[in-house]
Amino acid sequence: MARYLEEELEILESVEKGEYRSIDNLQDELASIKQAAKNTTTKTKNINIRISEADIAKLKSKSLEVGIPYQTIISSL
Repeated sequence: MARYLEEELEILESVEKGEYRSIDNLQDELASIKQAAKNTTTKTKNINIRISEADIAKLKSKSLEVGIPYQTIISSL
């Protein structure tokens, strides 16, 4: 079994090459991104959809990574 996925290896290589850098004002950047996500979903209408539990789990995992509620991610799609 592979230790890393192909995508993870690409990210690791990029980090090791110094292609990524830290953001000086991380909290400000996160606040800005969250506000942008909120602004894109201000005009909403309720709907009901069925999503598999596996897809919900993936969405929740992704939401933890990016710091945005999974419902917002679904709305943006």
